[in-house]
Amino acid sequence: MNQQKIKQLETELWDSANSLRANSKLTAAEYKDPVLGLILLRYAQNRYEQAKVQVAASIPTSPRGGKREATKADFLAAGAMMLPEKSQYEHLAGLPEAEDISDAINEAMGLIEQEYPDLAGVLPRNYQEMDSDLLRELIRVFNKDAVKSLTGDVFGRIYEFFLMKFSMDGAGAQEGGEFFTPPSLVQLIVNMIKPDHGIIHDPACGSAGMFVQTGHFIEEQHKNASVNQRITCYGTELKSNNTRLAKMNLAIHGIEGKISENNSFYSDPHDLVGKCDFVMANPPFNVKKVDKSKDYVKNDSRLFSDIGIPKADNGNYMWIQYFYHYLNDQGRAGFVMASSATDAGGSEKDIRQKLIETDAVDCIVSVGNNFFYTRSLPCHVWFLDKDKPAANKKKILMIDARNTFRVVTNTINDYSPGQLTNFNAITESYRGDKAAIANAQKSHNAVAVTLAAIIATAINILRTACQSIINAPNEDDFKGVKPNLKFNDIIEELNEVLSIEDHSDFDLCQQWVARFSQPVEKLFALVAQYQANSDKALAGFRKLDKKAQATDDAKTIKKKLDANNKLLKALTTALNSHQALLKQSLADYSQLISDWQTLRENFPNDQYRDVEGLCKVVDRDEIIENDYSLTPGRYVGYSVQVDMDFDYQSKMFDIKSELTQLNDTAQNLMKTILEVKL
Repeated sequence: MNQQKIKQLETELWDSANSLRANSKLTAAEYKDPVLGLILLRYAQNRYEQAKVQVAASIPTSPRGGKREATKADFLAAGAMMLPEKSQYEHLAGLPEAEDISDAINEAMGLIEQEYPDLAGVLPRNYQEMDSDLLRELIRVFNKDAVKSLTGDVFGRIYEFFLMKFSMDGAGAQEGGEFFTPPSLVQLIVNMIKPDHGIIHDPACGSAGMFVQTGHFIEEQHKNASVNQRITCYGTELKSNNTRLAKMNLAIHGIEGKISENNSFYSDPHDLVGKCDFVMANPPFNVKKVDKSKDYVKNDSRLFSDIGIPKADNGNYMWIQYFYHYLNDQGRAGFVMASSATDAGGSEKDIRQKLIETDAVDCIVSVGNNFFYTRSLPCHVWFLDKDKPAANKKKILMIDARNTFRVVTNTINDYSPGQLTNFNAITESYRGDKAAIANAQKSHNAVAVTLAAIIATAINILRTACQSIINAPNEDDFKGVKPNLKFNDIIEELNEVLSIEDHSDFDLCQQWVARFSQPVEKLFALVAQYQANSDKALAGFRKLDKKAQATDDAKTIKKKLDANNKLLKALTTALNSHQALLKQSLADYSQLISDWQTLRENFPNDQYRDVEGLCKVVDRDEIIENDYSLTPGRYVGYSVQVDMDFDYQSKMFDIKSELTQLNDTAQNLMKTILEVKL
């Protein structure tokens, strides 16, 4: 299944499941765990069915010609659970209406936990709180043929997609916290620190998204590599529900990990100080009321011994020190942090100075508003590297990415894949990879050609379909009155076959943006013209009295209009379906070309350079001059961003008109107030 079909399936499944919730009284938070539990159960069933063939083949034939029964150990060796019959999804889907479906699902989850103690207390067991009809419909959603054949990696994608959508719907806020770090921020961290081996720790792991994305990274960078052989994951999470989500997330992705439910401020349950190859985290910002009088805090080896306990009433600089001290001598860390931390004063500034003097701070990235689903404030992503190359000693790369983002909704932004590629190229070039930016250009080119070929194929199919629709009335077996619309002038357009060459360069790829946005421009215009004429003629016919409409000539005209409308409707349906189908692909392609162009313009020689408003390599002296600030905006300068597609004049007119109306309203209110007699 290709990426486009996976995206389509994700959306279809979510829309189906979410529409069921819309007709219930459940909040997103109440609905989340039961739905994710069913996804896990469906995945376990699929993996079980796939493993049965492998297990059967692996069991040797006895001297007597028979084979022993398969065991739980056989299935574990094949990376699957041996499901009890009552825990199998097919069993639940086939239960008669008279059976209590909620009890059956609860029992299914309980039986799995009995067989696999590592999952004890992890699987949801509250299905009795949901309506039986709703549960049965949910089971049907994940029992479609398209879902039954899915493999583990696709199920992982679906699970992550549902986590993201639940977070966007406010499930995290309803539960009093954030359980999901937006994928583009996780991807930014993974790309920058490249966690492909050793011990990986997230002391505020939420739903374990950092570990999952690390698994994807390893699979992409090291083909046929075993994720569990390359890395060992350790997570700590305060909230019980998030801990369960994390364990389910790892299970569905086949990642082995140790998740501990603990408070990281008062414990280090995995004993990882100085042992981690990579630390990744999105900790809660500005946590207040941390009890710094506790003996554990006073003697915490994760804090600088002389100035480690900040006086400020928030936990930001405790987290930052944890991340630093968890690293071994070659370790790297990437973590999200409140924007205030880069400029905080007092004892926090002293800690920041100490950290800068260790020379472990590698890069700081400013992130703009609206990247999180339950809060809109900006943030920074910090990157530490205890083994920086000699050329970068006493230097820090500052990236101001506040003006770099992709709009997802009115309230949510993210980074496009192309923007993430650009950030990675900038960082790797700064770290000494002379080919990093050129390789990023090649990557953009390859992706553009691949995506362009997909879009071109869809346009060719559309043109062929439109030809068939136009020619249908001329076929011998066409019955009834034929339309009298002429399409001779656009036949050449429909006959053209788009072909994308593998060696297409930037200029050619850029030209395709306009071509793709209007795949059958002449046909669009002609259909619109014919439809307007037809509507006008039909309106004129309807104005005739009944006697006039009953004449033979009028009837012939009406039949001809109906035939024309039938043809136009078929063409319009085809054109609209094409637009809906390729809307996201066209947006992705346009975004990619824009990202590619940005990289070309900022780094014309394919080598790192400071770019005003975007990035700058800052030395220690400049940081000292700026009072040890780590805010990129202080260093990179400002780049005026002018949106050429935005109508500033009209917007100013609207603002002025609104202001005038508000002033008039205020004056009227004041007049009314003054007229009141007390």
